[in-house]
Amino acid sequence: MKKILVTGGSGFIGSNLVNYLLKKNFFVINIDKLTYSSNKSKIRSKNYKFFKIDINDKKKLIRIIYKYNPKVIFNLAAETHVDRSIDSPDSFIHSNILGVFNILELLRFFKRKKKNIKLIHISTDEVYGDIKHKRSLEQDAFSPSSPYSASKASADHLVKSYVRTYKLNAIISNCCNNYGPYQFPEKLIPKMISNIINNKELPIYAKGLNSREWIYVVDHCKALFKLYLKGKAGQSYNIGSGKNLKNIEIVKKLLKIIKNKKIKIGKKTKIKFVKDRPGHDFRYALNSKKIKKLGWRPETNLDKGLKMTVEWYINNKKFLKSISKKYYEKRIGLKI
Repeated sequence: MKKILVTGGSGFIGSNLVNYLLKKNFFVINIDKLTYSSNKSKIRSKNYKFFKIDINDKKKLIRIIYKYNPKVIFNLAAETHVDRSIDSPDSFIHSNILGVFNILELLRFFKRKKKNIKLIHISTDEVYGDIKHKRSLEQDAFSPSSPYSASKASADHLVKSYVRTYKLNAIISNCCNNYGPYQFPEKLIPKMISNIINNKELPIYAKGLNSREWIYVVDHCKALFKLYLKGKAGQSYNIGSGKNLKNIEIVKKLLKIIKNKKIKIGKKTKIKFVKDRPGHDFRYALNSKKIKKLGWRPETNLDKGLKMTVEWYINNKKFLKSISKKYYEKRIGLKI
């Protein structure tokens, strides 16, 4: 049985990827330090091992790799919330830059031991910065706007430098906004779903006109698996649905879906425009033709994906109840 190591496998995308790989009969080793946003759900499988470890702990990672001998590492360990990066950028530097550096040094160590482990490094569309009209190509220059996106751009540059200098077998993916089960409610879609079903205001930055490209998380996982099978070392691949919507349009779609489910919308549940975050990019959009040449296509259209997501949160209210409200109800990201 082939073994795969996933860092950040208790995060939103990571936990969905772990479940996807287990269904494909891989043995999965999950490395996660379990931050505030981690999914604490238990996975009961004989083909799964979890270790609570920071990716900066090289000695422990070396012992695990020697023991399990994984053929590939999917690196999803990262701090991801832009607002938090504005308030506290230090944790983003620690995880997103130094953590990736440590993984790269780890792979360099094993390459000298004749173990050529493949790395799939998961990044973001935010490295390209504010895109007014076109769709970003993999060769476009980076122009990050927040400490979060800057930390991810820095990591991407590090990975590319190690591929060129040390001939590591590494691939970078840059994906658009994800949504789906197990997403922490500081992010737009789960926050709006939570607020709607709990009769709370729906805060939207500025006028809600910021445009984002959206992909259902399982489609993203399938794209990552395709990169494991067919991706070329040293290359970057954009992963997107090609579907952009304004934030206000997303919220209105969620309201409509919940109304159609005969769930009463409370009187307090109204859209409220709030002060924008500093340096807020207006639009992200990806050109994903490159990965499509490998045989991948997004399978879940936005309306279907949003309906499935709403249904999941309604049927899994204990997930939201298990999270302390102090981590996602208070407005952050306004420090300058």
